[in-house]
Amino acid sequence: MPFPLRKSAELHVRQGVCRPCPARSPADVFQKRGIFLTTVHTLASGSSGNAAVLSCGDTHLLIDAGISCRRITAALKELGLTPADLTAILITHTHSDHISGLNTLLKKTACPLLATPRTCRELSCRVEGIDPRLMGLDGPITLGEIDMQPIPTSHDAPGSCGWRLDTESGSVGFLTDTGYVTDEALDLLPGVDFVILESNHDVESLCSGPYPYYLKQRILGLQGHLCNEDAAQFAVTLAENGASDIVLAHLSRDNNTPAMALNAVAAALDGAGLAPELSVAPRDTVGPCHIVRRRALCKR
Repeated sequence: MPFPLRKSAELHVRQGVCRPCPARSPADVFQKRGIFLTTVHTLASGSSGNAAVLSCGDTHLLIDAGISCRRITAALKELGLTPADLTAILITHTHSDHISGLNTLLKKTACPLLATPRTCRELSCRVEGIDPRLMGLDGPITLGEIDMQPIPTSHDAPGSCGWRLDTESGSVGFLTDTGYVTDEALDLLPGVDFVILESNHDVESLCSGPYPYYLKQRILGLQGHLCNEDAAQFAVTLAENGASDIVLAHLSRDNNTPAMALNAVAAALDGAGLAPELSVAPRDTVGPCHIVRRRALCKR
């Protein structure tokens, strides 16, 4: 059953109050008719590490902690935040490129960790003393200004998930590290306004590249990663259902390039007569500010 959305409300941004996509701006909140601005920044994206921050009002969520605590702290500082400001940390799964900075980060914040029950069990075995902080989720909850729900993915990590996050001003989807778009993702993510979507590899580059056979099979398998073509197909579905801003993420350093990913997805969107904003998350630096808001369907 689709995640229940809060009633949509019109959000007006007056010139000079909120600049469009200020580079590395914190989630400065202004209130209009009781509605908080929702922003998303990627902090890192790729097989070397993943992290992102979503802010709405006084609620700040860190999605994954796959880079060092030092880098997370420095990135948060760029956004006007500290680890102590985090409301919660959401974990998609327990591969090192999503949790490598977690152990040290937990010493700098008292916030809870949210993940699926299976991922919580994995974290309990890996991180000493983490149990009191774990919140295992298998359904929707509300935290501060944000409604959230984990979305099962197909990956070779127990309990892996993506996320749907809804605020009064808009809705956000996170879908990376999945061999295919699961039925749950197909059910829950169409209708989001902004999405971070895996576009991991170009199939031809992977097949002809230097990776050993077993690793190629893992990446191409049902518990591997989304290729550019599969990302393109789902991007069309998302844009047809209202997504106005799509960020391609978790690109392979060896089997993809930003140009390849952008070209594949842009061609599919163009062929469907759709024109959402489309970009690639930076690999090692803080990405630009994405302001999440409901817009009309973006058609050419």
